Amino acid sequence: MTVLPNGIRVITEAMPAVRSVAFGFWLGTGSRAEKPRESGISHFIEHMLFKGTPRRSAEAIAREMDSIGGHLDAFTGRELVGYNTKVLDEHLPLAFDILADMLLNPLFEADDVEKEKGVILEELKMDTDNPESFIHELFVSRFWHGHPIGRPIIGTKKNIAGFTRDELRDFHRRFYTPRNLIITAAGSLDHGEFAALAEKYFSTLPAGGDRPDGPRPEPKAPILLKQRRSLEQVHFCLGAPMLEAAHPLRYAAYTLNVVLGAGMSSRLFQNIRERQGLAYSIFSELNLYRDAGMLAVYAGASAANVRAVLDGVMTEIRRLKTEPLAPDELRLAKDNMKGSLVLSLESTSSRMGNLARQWLTYGRFYSINEVIAGIEAVTADQVLETAASHFNTESIGMALLGRLDGLDFGRNDLEC
Repeated sequence: MTVLPNGIRVITEAMPAVRSVAFGFWLGTGSRAEKPRESGISHFIEHMLFKGTPRRSAEAIAREMDSIGGHLDAFTGRELVGYNTKVLDEHLPLAFDILADMLLNPLFEADDVEKEKGVILEELKMDTDNPESFIHELFVSRFWHGHPIGRPIIGTKKNIAGFTRDELRDFHRRFYTPRNLIITAAGSLDHGEFAALAEKYFSTLPAGGDRPDGPRPEPKAPILLKQRRSLEQVHFCLGAPMLEAAHPLRYAAYTLNVVLGAGMSSRLFQNIRERQGLAYSIFSELNLYRDAGMLAVYAGASAANVRAVLDGVMTEIRRLKTEPLAPDELRLAKDNMKGSLVLSLESTSSRMGNLARQWLTYGRFYSINEVIAGIEAVTADQVLETAASHFNTESIGMALLGRLDGLDFGRNDLEC
């Protein structure tokens, strides 16, 4: 790691056996940095950075990257925005010039802003038409009600249609700054040469910038039933608060999630889909933030089966609270996590992203061996403790979407 004079951290990992290099610019902001009137602006800016600079039109950006076989990618999360690419090592200087130009010098032309509003509104419609995506957003908005991480990353129709180029420029100026920015790379590279590239393009940025500081999110426990008669299935999302991303027991939380519903051998998949045939899609996922977290379960089932599915989910939650994992199930979960970790880090892109996420989450880098040691240290008692302290009747929330005629659910259905 090299720290530039203005505070930007440049972190690399050399992988001598490959010919490619992946690098990215990462902002520890995301939609969490937005005020209510700004909801969706981080995602909008992500789109606008591809629309041209004083040196390059949008078409020129695409042509130059295509000419070297590179691929540009970007995404906006709740606590992170990333712009990255992967190229042959010989094309690193040109690729760095293109991506840095996009990040530092976006035009935000008024005509482009207006055209992109239409594109993003279509993206919003697409998400709304997808019941799995819609029920997740609906549940999250109620679970974290009143806090920025509860607002949709894409924003609202009103906000998207109302953004001006001046608002976009102002947000970019305040948050695309050294205080929030890190640069990571992995692959066929020399750290000194890469750090020199970073210094060449970013050393003139003044230190400082706004930080997305704010209050700790307080989870709610909503029970929401939303009618949508056009759907053939009832889609439901159930969630409970969980510990934060850097908590000492985070590996126990990951283990709990794997056992509950994060794979084909999980309890939910085996008991509800394979043994009872009640649902096609059912899984759990763990979303951990810097000061909060949530474990969520999703399922889609016919109206006739949805109560049985919910009962099955709650049965497994109660088991996790009261019965320690058997040694073979704990071993299976650990091996699952270790295998997934190692396999996920076999490309330059994944290594580059891992460098960024670890620094932004922990303020340091954990080696693969350190993470594996953390996984191996998990005990059945730790998983039991994590489940018992976070799964409570009054803290679990639920949202249902579909043909809900005759269906009625209340707090007593979530008793654990």
